[in-house]
Amino acid sequence: MLHNKLAVYRAEKSWTQQQLADQVGVSRQTIASLEKNKYNPSLILGFKIANIFNKNLTEIFEYEEE
Repeated sequence: MLHNKLAVYRAEKSWTQQQLADQVGVSRQTIASLEKNKYNPSLILGFKIANIFNKNLTEIFEYEEE
């Protein structure tokens, strides 16, 4: 399962889900689904998000075997 700290990093910037979505080119619903761990991002989207926050991919997304 893929877990993420997306909501934490977004809150640190005081960004809404819509603001983040606009920056990475997806819908607000996609960001909401990511934050609830209901959707796994493509590798490209993962890197876009990591770059927006100036973090490594593994600082935001963590894979855990079930």
